[in-house]
Amino acid sequence: MIEASLVRQALVIWLLLSMSALASEVSSPGTRTTTAEIRIEARPAALRDGIRDALAAKAPGYRPRTRHLRPDGSPRYTNRLILEDSPYLIQHAHNPVDWYPWGPEAFSKARRERKPIFLSIGYSTCHWCHVMEGESFEDPMIADLLNRHFVPIKVDRERRPEVDETYMTAVMLIAGHGGWPLSTFLTPEGRPFHGGTYYPPADFLTLLNRITELWETQQEALMARSERIAESVDALARGRVRAERVGEETIRAAVAEALARQDVLLGGFGDAPKFPNEPLLFLLLAAAERHQDEAALAALETTLDAMARGGIHDQVGGGFHRYAIDPEWQVPHFEKMLYNQALLSRIYLGAWRLTGEARYRRVVTRILDYVLRDMTSPEGAFYSATDADSEGREGAFFLWTPEQIHKVLDQKDAELAIEVLGVSAGGNFEGGNILYLPAPLEAVAQTKGWSLARLAQRLDAILERLDQARKARPHPLRDEKILTAWNGMMIGALAQAGDLLDAPGYREAAKKAARFLWDRQYKGGGGLWRVRYAGRSSIEARLEDYAFFAEGLLHLYDATGDDRWLARARELADAMLTHLWDDRSGGFFMRRDEAALTAMGRAKDGGRDAAVPSGNSAALRVLQMLSVRTDRLDDAKRARATLSAFSDGIRRHPSAFGYLLTAADALLHGELGARRYAASGGVRARARVIDDERIAVDLDIAPGWHLNSSQPLQKGLIPTRLTLGAGWRLERAEYPQAEIRRLGFQSEPLSLYRGKVRILVRAQRVDRTARVLPIELELQACSDRLCLPPETLTLRLVPHSTLFCVLSAARSGQMQGARAQE
Repeated sequence: MIEASLVRQALVIWLLLSMSALASEVSSPGTRTTTAEIRIEARPAALRDGIRDALAAKAPGYRPRTRHLRPDGSPRYTNRLILEDSPYLIQHAHNPVDWYPWGPEAFSKARRERKPIFLSIGYSTCHWCHVMEGESFEDPMIADLLNRHFVPIKVDRERRPEVDETYMTAVMLIAGHGGWPLSTFLTPEGRPFHGGTYYPPADFLTLLNRITELWETQQEALMARSERIAESVDALARGRVRAERVGEETIRAAVAEALARQDVLLGGFGDAPKFPNEPLLFLLLAAAERHQDEAALAALETTLDAMARGGIHDQVGGGFHRYAIDPEWQVPHFEKMLYNQALLSRIYLGAWRLTGEARYRRVVTRILDYVLRDMTSPEGAFYSATDADSEGREGAFFLWTPEQIHKVLDQKDAELAIEVLGVSAGGNFEGGNILYLPAPLEAVAQTKGWSLARLAQRLDAILERLDQARKARPHPLRDEKILTAWNGMMIGALAQAGDLLDAPGYREAAKKAARFLWDRQYKGGGGLWRVRYAGRSSIEARLEDYAFFAEGLLHLYDATGDDRWLARARELADAMLTHLWDDRSGGFFMRRDEAALTAMGRAKDGGRDAAVPSGNSAALRVLQMLSVRTDRLDDAKRARATLSAFSDGIRRHPSAFGYLLTAADALLHGELGARRYAASGGVRARARVIDDERIAVDLDIAPGWHLNSSQPLQKGLIPTRLTLGAGWRLERAEYPQAEIRRLGFQSEPLSLYRGKVRILVRAQRVDRTARVLPIELELQACSDRLCLPPETLTLRLVPHSTLFCVLSAARSGQMQGARAQE
């Protein structure tokens, strides 16, 4: 019997070959012609009135995004998209294309009239989506073809990620590549039979004519083809062929695969265009901390340094653009996405914690300050993105000439800015300059004989003035849609930064956003909204909304100790398990099991991480975190089942699952960092540096629980005890005064710790290569009725370089007054 995996591989290969043949046929020139007269069918009175009222309700400053305007400036065309609450869909509300939103009306029309569907998927800040709109969807001849012979549907991928996932998989099978705008041709039942991405207008017109002809003459062949594609998409979405163990070897294989792909000189993975690829950076960060993997750390630092110095990093305003189109990270695609800011701030924060390098901390604060300044709603939630274009061209907002810099700054500061920020008369992008750092600031400071602090202070003042001047320019479009998933990511990033940087402002911003989402997006009873726009919540939440919101709340619980955030994360996780769990194969579906609009199967993301970690990766992380913070035993079991569900894909291409494997690493070996939980969340432990020579291990023991002291009064009881891992020597451990109490189950007095206690540690590094200080804490937690099995927690403290010196030199007085932070 042939294995199912081989059958699937053969099917995919066959499909690719047959798709290629059909693509050639579809792309051949046709003879059909159309007139420029645009046909838009008569609309029911209720729809006409709704469109008229929606247009009239627009704010006075509303400007229709179309070149088809009447003399009075009103739009010549308005379609159903004006009724939607998506900035992307509203952008297309005045195309001559008679667009339908995703929903029953469009599919009913297609089935009733037996017309194929043209499905166009994009998002509001997508540059090439705008290009195809201007070239094709605003073209009267193309619009007429679409209106006469197709049912055209527009989808905002950020509102309906499961639709995007399904048809992106199909287009990858058909064309061998994917991207946005995603252009797919479907049967009336929603099965895809052809697709691609951006089409130039002449090619698109030819394609529409040819598909119209094939639909009329070879409809049965197209229907049969669509069924085969749908079967392949469903097989790939289901993921698991056979469950295999995913362990340490698999995680190390993923790290090795990532290192093999790295650009060792310029950072990143693979050739241009270069994306940050945050899931892989999380994986390298974990390997560097857990195993002190110097190769992983070097690859991580090379990439982070290159991005921080490059044009992908907005040197003036902070934050990162979505990707760079060149190997040097100098020329970005200028849109900014909220998810990049959330994920990259966490990665740079982790790099700062691991290395102590101030440049990483600076990037973190610049990202977060940018988000709080420019991407935050009055209620404290976070907007989705800003566009690449302004003033009708890409990147205009971000470009500078030497003359513009001299106009803003005095002579000395202008000369310094031009030198440090890589400004030239000829520019590096369309006659202007994308600001970047040709040399590290440390090297510039050394050349000038300045301290790094002096240069940084001077440069920050220059950048602030440039930022103020730039604010007067026409701004790129800001997509003010609030997405629950991306807001959850940002809550987690701010909570972690507030905790590790001891920055109350970031922590408060996380709490404010979390309260807003809970009050406005959570419906009670496990219901959650995905989108909020213009004061209205809509679209049932998808997997990533539940998972990333819950993960953000768990990080907020860690940062604050407030039990309500833990309880709310538990509530979201329970709803996720109830409504989205796949009982047959494990893992989670992307949406609830609703009445299907199409014949395509229920979408599942396959666990693979892309620009954004998959919903299943985040769900696995949530279950892992809950498994050590609460007493629900099935959380770890479901987490392992989720990992197993995608084991076949992980085995084939482990580095495609970076965030998922980072969560798996914590599931298998315990969480990283200086905070850990014991007794199913009843004991919180955290290590921190408190002065030049001492480390504190703080224990917060929940009411009703206690630990045996370091010196129990009875033999056989497990003492609370600290030891240090390899590379360090324990000089002294100062345990707190114990309580002597009699409890109901023990007639003899006991020596206990309860409530909040602190253990002070003096340590010395004996291996100069030891970057991480592993503190092994052995304990046994008991209540008045039972004792849990003994546990050993590993707290990984990363003393920064000052402490490395202090621990070996302070006693001899060689370094006085040095400070170290966690």
